Amino acid sequence: MEGLPSRGVEPCPHLPDIGRSRFPASVLGAFRQGPRGGDFYELALCCAQSRWLEGLPAQALLMLNRAMGARLDEALDHDLLTGHPLPYRAVGWILRHGGAGGFLGNPRRHFQHLATRMSGHDPERRTARAWACWELARRVNPDWPPDLEQLESESLTEPTPEQIQRDLSTHGLQGEVREWQLALSEV
Repeated sequence: MEGLPSRGVEPCPHLPDIGRSRFPASVLGAFRQGPRGGDFYELALCCAQSRWLEGLPAQALLMLNRAMGARLDEALDHDLLTGHPLPYRAVGWILRHGGAGGFLGNPRRHFQHLATRMSGHDPERRTARAWACWELARRVNPDWPPDLEQLESESLTEPTPEQIQRDLSTHGLQGEVREWQLALSEV
């Protein structure tokens, strides 16, 4: 793997230290046919840090979406999750610092679309996580507008923080609500 260019960007403190290594998103292709468990999760976190350090905050958020979609087993992946909890704090940190480092887009709209178009495995869990990240984006910058056209045309109602917490409690991993609340407290 090639090294990262020197940009003087501070690494996200809530993601793994990757040193000068570069982790392109293509490395996740190795998991296309196989299980996307703890190894996938850890690699996706490294890809997020790499994208951040390359000045690509929107792509870092996409890598965190991938990490949150990993099929983690609380018993098998306990040590991994202890060292690298679900990356709500990393999402919040990138949302707070990303505008100065490169293209961030409108994360509120991104997470709204992610939450309302979920498919594949564990859709309830992954939808709850997308709405939890949406709430982080909404709090970091209330001026990021929602996609009002989608909300109206699909008769959608944005969830309350209480609904998000209830869904994370129901569908998430043990301690996941606590990680989300930590991220919210840092906003």
